[in-house]
Amino acid sequence: MEVPVIDLAAYLSAGEGEVGSEVSELCREVSGILRETGALLVKDPRCTVEDNDRFLDMMEKYFESPFHFKRLQERPNLHYQVGVTPEGVEIPRSLVDEEMQEKFRAMPKESQPSIPIGPDPKWRYMWRVGPRPSNTRFQELNSEPVIPDGFPEWKETMDSWGHKMISAIEVVAEMAAIGFGLPRDAFTSLMKQGPHLLAPTGCDLRRYGKEGTVFAGYHYDLNFLTIHGRSRFPGLNIWLRNGKKVEVKVPVGCLLIQTGKQIEWLTAGDCLAGMHEVIVTSRTIDAIKQASEHNRSLWRVSSTLFAHIASDAVLKPLGHFAESPLSRKYPPICAGEFVEQELAVINLKGNKGES
Repeated sequence: MEVPVIDLAAYLSAGEGEVGSEVSELCREVSGILRETGALLVKDPRCTVEDNDRFLDMMEKYFESPFHFKRLQERPNLHYQVGVTPEGVEIPRSLVDEEMQEKFRAMPKESQPSIPIGPDPKWRYMWRVGPRPSNTRFQELNSEPVIPDGFPEWKETMDSWGHKMISAIEVVAEMAAIGFGLPRDAFTSLMKQGPHLLAPTGCDLRRYGKEGTVFAGYHYDLNFLTIHGRSRFPGLNIWLRNGKKVEVKVPVGCLLIQTGKQIEWLTAGDCLAGMHEVIVTSRTIDAIKQASEHNRSLWRVSSTLFAHIASDAVLKPLGHFAESPLSRKYPPICAGEFVEQELAVINLKGNKGES
């Protein structure tokens, strides 16, 4: 099954006025796809292939830097929420969550995820995008950025790509809200000054390029919506609502959006957080061979951005979702508090317990 592609141009050209029937239908399609698959491919004319390539080129150069240099950007005292997270730190939720383990043991063999054997062998860089609140109870989730020496283009490249991807998320958030029968700004109003994170991962395929290697163990994302530019190496598997496992192929010029735990909370489980993993597949091996032949970088970089609900906003089922019999499973909680609880489980809060 191919994940459907939605062209955002029709919604963007409709502007701020009344939503016509054609755009309404598109919005219903967006909310329906998110509900059933937890993933959506979009084309946004404001996010170009060149933008994605410029970002990937810079991040490949960074991840290829010596180990000791990268460690200078590490901030464990801030829960790794800014700067670099070295490989071997983040623990996949599926390694520590017994309920999750029971769930995937009950899956048919062909749908089971790859079982990680320890912490993820991936690096990650956390870069805040957008304005932060001047007054917040969750200062460490809204800290100042870390800029590595020797990368004069760093801030402009990170901010430019990050803002473009947030713009795409905001459009999808508006379309999903309309499709779910909520006010257009139901989600975007809660996202204002959220601790949005551009969080590219780097996986060293020279060291870890063996088929079956798990880079990011089976997990959901703890944030609202996640967006990725196209990676130069495939390897992402997602699970549909019906439990089927699908390897995602992101076409050139497209962005991939995935549902996180915060949208699940706001819709009382009508839209579930999408389960996914990143592993070395046979298609990854083919891409490694091609890259080697052309002397290209063998770091798999994902240009991932986590869009969040503002830390001081309250997560609770919105509008008609509050009437759902499932709403009691989603009691009101401050978004920042929710994030801190989740970070503790995956070893990013300074004690062993979503990325």
